[in-house]
Amino acid sequence: MTHGAPRTATGPPRTATGPSRTTDGPPRTTVSAWRPPVPGIAEVFHAHFTEHAYPSHTHDTWALMILSDGAVDFACDWHRHGVTGSDTVVLLPPGVAHDGRTVTAAGFRKRVLYLDATVLPEGLTGRAVDGPVFGDEVLRHRIHLLHGSLGHPGDAFEAESRLSFIRERLRSHLDALRTPRRPGREANRLAAALRELLDARLPTGLSLQEAATVLHAHPTHLIRCFKQTYGLPPHAYLTGKRIERARGLLLDGRRPAMVAAAVGFHDQAHLHRHFTRHVGTTPARYAAGLRRPPS
Repeated sequence: MTHGAPRTATGPPRTATGPSRTTDGPPRTTVSAWRPPVPGIAEVFHAHFTEHAYPSHTHDTWALMILSDGAVDFACDWHRHGVTGSDTVVLLPPGVAHDGRTVTAAGFRKRVLYLDATVLPEGLTGRAVDGPVFGDEVLRHRIHLLHGSLGHPGDAFEAESRLSFIRERLRSHLDALRTPRRPGREANRLAAALRELLDARLPTGLSLQEAATVLHAHPTHLIRCFKQTYGLPPHAYLTGKRIERARGLLLDGRRPAMVAAAVGFHDQAHLHRHFTRHVGTTPARYAAGLRRPPS
């Protein structure tokens, strides 16, 4: 249990650093994460990975990413994309499965803004799936400046203003893309119903047979419909949602043991294993920077 009221991190913490890489040791990872006092921004995430592969997962937020250096290969809704260069911007929409992995020995450095789903209209999700990568030097520079203002708690008004111009430019890119593909109506209906059920039962979970009984569908048909609609199987979606909820609670200052129980993991070790696989660092290291003064 935490002692006293949960504390929200509102400034950039010191970097949480993984072990240095040796010949037989694990790769070096550095991660910083915080929640700024800026409407529309759910989380700021800076990371350097030399060897990491994100499993397929979803977010409730828009993920807006730029690279400082290196290269990334990722899939969004089954389509793979490669990202390099300093003028490239990646926008991943809410609720759409994606992964990511390093492609060179040097790895990559990235800066990500997780934007509330309300920052961009839900109707633009399909277009973002069709075109998640923008070669836009002006947009990239605006995002770079926004990250700079987010490093100073007193500059929230400046950051909010910069976000407004970024949102406007993202809208112009998405509006120019073609109409998105439409999934099958029956598959979409069953997948959406299962997704609502999983979201409602996030802390407690449910068995596949129970879900099939509630939704009056065969278990394997449910899985196929869900994967066809969202790009990943139901169990992977549930794990990803729990990790996303865990990140929020850790940013609130909750201890990893409490977080594990609150989001539905069996124990802290269970959270540790999946969190490290998804985020590239352990829950303890992710939270460690939040207990130190901002740098």
